[in-house]
Amino acid sequence: MQDITPWKHKVQYYETDQMKIVHHSNYIRWFEEARISILEQIGAGYDLFEEAGIVSPVLTVESEYRQMVRFGETVEIRAMVESFNGIRLVIRYEVVRENDGVLCCVGKTSHCFLNMDGRPVSLKRSYPRFYEAIRTLPVVPEE
Repeated sequence: MQDITPWKHKVQYYETDQMKIVHHSNYIRWFEEARISILEQIGAGYDLFEEAGIVSPVLTVESEYRQMVRFGETVEIRAMVESFNGIRLVIRYEVVRENDGVLCCVGKTSHCFLNMDGRPVSLKRSYPRFYEAIRTLPVVPEE
C-alpha cells in the first residue's frame, strides 16, 4: 500500500447557498478532485488513461452529509478503494473539516474502464501497469 496525501479544498463563496453552507452538489466535485489526485499520486493519472485509449465514467455516486461545511473552511478529502476487480473500481471518500477533524461527509463513487468504442476493458488483462498501480492505493479498513 502506498502513502497517499489527501486532497485539500478551501471552500469558496460560490460553493455556498442561501443558508451559507456548502451546496450538496459541490461534494461530488470534491470526490472527483480527490479521485484524480490519488490516481496521479500513483503514476496512473487520468491523462495517461486517456493516452492509452481508456475512459473511466462514473457509474454511481452516493453521499451522506453529517455536518455542515461553510465558506472559508478547509476540508480534507480522503479517498480509499472499497473494491476493485480490474474492470470496476469503487472509491469511498471521507470529507473531514481541517480545523477540528470533524467528519462532515462520507461518500462513494463507482467507475468502470472502457475503451474508446465504449466496450469494457479489463485492466488486469490489457493494462497490467494501471491494474498494479491501483492495487497500491489505500483500501477501506475492515470494520
